[in-house]
Amino acid sequence: MSAAAFPRRDSDSVALRVKIDDRTAQIAVMGLGYVGLPLAAALARAGFPVVGIDISIERVSSLRRGESYIGDVPSLELSPLLQSGRLRATCDMGEIGNVDAIIICVPSPLQHNKAPDLSYIISSARQISGHLKKGQLVILQSTTYPGTTEEDVLPILEESGLKAGVDFHLAFCPERINPGDRKHTVSSTPKVVGGVSPICGDLACRLFEAICPDVYPVSSPRAAEMTKLLENTFRAVNIALVNEMAMLCERMGMDVWEVIAAASTKPFGYMPFFPGAGVGGHCIPVDPFFLLWKAREYDFHTKFIELAAEVNESMPYHTVSKVVEALNSRSKSIKDSQILVLGVTYKADVEDARNSPAPRVIELLLAMGADVTYSDPYVPHLQLGEDGRLARGRRLDSAPADQDRLDWADCVVIITAHSLFDVPGIVGRARLVVDTCNATASAGEAAGKVFKLGVGDVPRDALRA
Repeated sequence: MSAAAFPRRDSDSVALRVKIDDRTAQIAVMGLGYVGLPLAAALARAGFPVVGIDISIERVSSLRRGESYIGDVPSLELSPLLQSGRLRATCDMGEIGNVDAIIICVPSPLQHNKAPDLSYIISSARQISGHLKKGQLVILQSTTYPGTTEEDVLPILEESGLKAGVDFHLAFCPERINPGDRKHTVSSTPKVVGGVSPICGDLACRLFEAICPDVYPVSSPRAAEMTKLLENTFRAVNIALVNEMAMLCERMGMDVWEVIAAASTKPFGYMPFFPGAGVGGHCIPVDPFFLLWKAREYDFHTKFIELAAEVNESMPYHTVSKVVEALNSRSKSIKDSQILVLGVTYKADVEDARNSPAPRVIELLLAMGADVTYSDPYVPHLQLGEDGRLARGRRLDSAPADQDRLDWADCVVIITAHSLFDVPGIVGRARLVVDTCNATASAGEAAGKVFKLGVGDVPRDALRA
């Protein structure tokens, strides 16, 4: 939208656009986690004065010392922004009233019953409503179901007495953060933006164009919200497909990893996905449930998505069955067995353990009477039983995967293959290995020692019906 497209009487919109274009607009980022901190740093690098707001005193104190707690934002890159004053951190919600634009990047988890937990979003909206002023731009980035921006956030903000699209501006822009990905960053991944009015959308696009040249506007916040859910439901469904293929290959005495590698040679119509002990991270295990929950409001049952969730949630149980199979091959019961789990983050070489399947695997092993230890250089402590079902309140500490620990273990279970792990050395030393992620592909597998998810050693046709 050109400057001429703004109504002449809307001087606040014109003034905000000018501030955005010349980088004098003051920006507040609410929530300084995996989404908010990289965004705040990118905006500050683009020249905006940015204040990061978080309820965590620990996070704010760390930033004030120039220390980052997010791997994707190294302290060496963050510290100059903080020292120059271009980026500040505070717990003071009153700062909201002093800025031109507010971006909400707070968590949006699931409750134990898989219903969306919007409490952080709602709380943020109420905080903003108490300080909202005419002409401000509010952008929601937290992942949620279609309709949240307009049906939940907008009414709360309008409790201020100001009207969205008239007195203040409101939009949704889904986050597309991939922790540990140095190629697809907050500044290089295209943004999708939907505003509650054309002017709202234009202002939000203008702001994000300052840090990312590829911004794609859509017709509404609902369209932007649905875009995010489609992206990650696509991944969840395809991961479920390959997980089911892995279990079928085991039954048929085949190697799913060989099949995936062969299928990947096709230059069109195929995209490789990989099986594992389950799905993890801040999006894939969560986003499909937002869609499932919202669909019920329209008497629509997303059977395909529900089936994918069922398959993916079964994988920790299947992983434990592989451990039982491995131990049985040595005439050993899982009860009282010594199990060493390697890697508890949701993917390799990141410190992010959110929604990782590893805790569920460990809880199931403990419930079956095994003595379990884990090793992960990125996660010094692991809290179990957060869903209240198994091992409630129990905490484990990471132990080194050294010679003594490998000699102690009856079975080593590789869930996340960090590059710091000496997998060939582990395979050579361990008595048994259950590999859920093909970590042992180039480790010189010892016959009868490695039990790999997706690989069956049953003679072909032995189990044919």
